[in-house]
Amino acid sequence: MSARERILHGWERGFTAGAGGVLAAVAGGYRGLLGARDWLYTRGLLHSHALDCPVVSIGNLTVGGTGKTPAVELAVRTLVDLGHRPGVLSRGYGRRGSGVQVVADAASIRLDADEAGDEPFLLARRLPGVPVVVGPNRYEAGRLARARFGITAAVLDDGFQHRTLARNLEIIMARAVTPWGNGRLLPGGPLREPLDGLGRANLIVATGARSLEDAPEVTATVARIAPAVPVLTAVHVPTECFESRAMQFVPVSELAGARVVAFAGIGSPAGFRRTLGETAVVVVHFEEFADHHWYTRDDLERLQRRAAAARAHGLVTTEKDWVRLRALPALKRPLYVLSVRLALTSGEDAWRAAFERLSPVS
Repeated sequence: MSARERILHGWERGFTAGAGGVLAAVAGGYRGLLGARDWLYTRGLLHSHALDCPVVSIGNLTVGGTGKTPAVELAVRTLVDLGHRPGVLSRGYGRRGSGVQVVADAASIRLDADEAGDEPFLLARRLPGVPVVVGPNRYEAGRLARARFGITAAVLDDGFQHRTLARNLEIIMARAVTPWGNGRLLPGGPLREPLDGLGRANLIVATGARSLEDAPEVTATVARIAPAVPVLTAVHVPTECFESRAMQFVPVSELAGARVVAFAGIGSPAGFRRTLGETAVVVVHFEEFADHHWYTRDDLERLQRRAAAARAHGLVTTEKDWVRLRALPALKRPLYVLSVRLALTSGEDAWRAAFERLSPVS
């Protein structure tokens, strides 16, 4: 088991006594820093700056994949449906550039994935015509988007812990299964902040659940800590598939029964596994990479050898992974790229009502 796998296993199921004690001590220091920051904001010594338009934040309490990127897309599409001209604000994790930069304007994508970050680039691809701006200071990014593109609402990607920008609607994403891992703060667990933070949310969305009965730990925790906050459920639904060499769209139904090697470097590879299960492909091997992994030729050669040994028809990965490998030479076998969207399975009225309560378009 690699060091990464040991950490992830410990976050989900707990560490040995020795390792757990060391990490708990470090987590205590982290908790102190979080408490100090909250104290500074409460006393007005640190301030959240407001844009002159509504801000929707999509975030979570944990490290790892909870479906934030598809939720940002759904939030943008909801705002468009209500008559807004929204923009996306993101930190641009892992990008090569610095400062505030425009990834996409209303006409085209202006930065590649390595300069923008994989998630902002993917959102720009999925949301043509919607401005996407990255920067460590989301307030400055929002000011630029407002001034240059006239956005009437901003969607903040991974913004729950980003307190410098005031927001009008806080949405927390959580996995339906083991949503808080072992329940400990970083680095002893996956929590970015204590569970009390749920009380700052306006909506909580449990992903990978068809109904509230599928997310018992989420509903129980919210009932105890933030009983007034609605809990919604959602699943990731395959929407389209394309073969990367020819950039040719393939009906997902055509892959039923195909033997494939699957791979993913995302926050929750298990979620991708579940999605593949809905397509009826036959996964002969599944390989996990670190979240935001930038692929190399050696990675792809190894995957090709695995596919050949398994007599697989081809390989399949996520759209976010494809963004990080598309500049590499094409594979000899077909590489299928699966796109998904977030579909609410309960609480759609609460979602819509929360967006309708935002300030009118200016």
